[in-house]
Amino acid sequence: MSTSTYTNRRTWIRLSAGAASLLSAAIGRRVWCGPLASDNPSIQKPRQIALELLKPSERDLRHGLQLHEESLVFESYGFAPRAAIDGDQYRQAIESGASDDELVDLREEMTMTRCATNDVERHEFLDAMRSVGVTCIFENCGEEGNDPLRLLKRLARYQFTVDQMAPDLTKAIRPSDVVAAKAAGRFCLAFTTNGVPLRQQWIDQRDELRHVKLFRQMGVRMMHLTYNRRNPLGDGAGEANDAGLSDFGKTAIQELNRLGIIVDVAHSGWRTSLEAAKASKRPMVASHSACASLHKHYRGKPDDTIKAICDTGGVIGICCIPRFLGGNGDITAFLDHIDYAIKKFGADHVAIGTDVAYVSRNESVERAKLPKRTNGNSFMSNRPSRWEHLWPADDFRASADATASLSWVNWPLFTVGMVQRGHADETIRKVLGQNVLRVWEANES
Repeated sequence: MSTSTYTNRRTWIRLSAGAASLLSAAIGRRVWCGPLASDNPSIQKPRQIALELLKPSERDLRHGLQLHEESLVFESYGFAPRAAIDGDQYRQAIESGASDDELVDLREEMTMTRCATNDVERHEFLDAMRSVGVTCIFENCGEEGNDPLRLLKRLARYQFTVDQMAPDLTKAIRPSDVVAAKAAGRFCLAFTTNGVPLRQQWIDQRDELRHVKLFRQMGVRMMHLTYNRRNPLGDGAGEANDAGLSDFGKTAIQELNRLGIIVDVAHSGWRTSLEAAKASKRPMVASHSACASLHKHYRGKPDDTIKAICDTGGVIGICCIPRFLGGNGDITAFLDHIDYAIKKFGADHVAIGTDVAYVSRNESVERAKLPKRTNGNSFMSNRPSRWEHLWPADDFRASADATASLSWVNWPLFTVGMVQRGHADETIRKVLGQNVLRVWEANES
């Protein structure tokens, strides 16, 4: 063994031993302790993978974990931990002849609401939120599209969940609710929809947007203009020919601005996003995106579009989807996008919107209760992609470890990574949540 190899190995062993005072649930040879700890293997394993990629010094690890614990963490777009299905109930639905659409709907209902009705899943949910250190998530509470009833279904499920889980989990309807939840050591969800509700009667523009106010009254505080495909407001990110924002899209933005609903162009085309930024009079966002200058992907945003969003006072949220990040598609690629955005556009305009979810460790056991289809496929297999989900194919393939390193449970290590990259504590706090809070406050004013 060479001297340098021995020195590096000795340093790594010393890091592990020194970090022991911070850690209490086993992660390989390391142990976490305190509020961010968990004895859940589904949390431990992704953290071990990320640690091996980051290789933080003892000092950076200590400081990053402490900073994360103390900071208000507000995700610009994501998903609350998903519960396991009830395998017995799901199997009964299959055996009774439920359609594929009914099964998809049942699965969504179970994953979104069983944390509120099942004690095991409730504990799983709260343990994940606590150990990840996230106070609030801008939660996807409206299915992709513009049909008000379609948007309402998911919204109702999350309203049920927060009603049943209060006071541990509540709905945030104003920015101060997030601050209060952090102070109380509790959690909250801010509601966002993947579309603007449209009556689709096409009488006039004001009539067509009448339901937007109703959704605000139900707690929605952010809306996607488009979702990959073209709609009456503009073109989505998946359209080959991005024709930009429509005249009606400009009217919709005026209404969102008037009602204090944040405009989100994460799934909008580049031209549509740029024109939306020029039309918005309040800070807006690309809540879960990436920097196309680092990796050219249609779900990222080019520099001129990001700058236009930032010029509104808004933010770009960096996501945890490997194919949108490029490079190795792992936590280091994610941190590259964070670095680039901070240095190019300023610390006031960067956030994190992972676009990934933690899934209950009980899911595999419940899935094992399900029968197989006659073709051998699982009844949990995804049906063909819905119209809104269609997008251009790409050849990017991420390894299992790369994907695991970007797991939602690795939020504390995102902070450690920013510490490693030399970002000031004030900058990191802004990225972790203060920027999202500021944008919401500016829309509410």
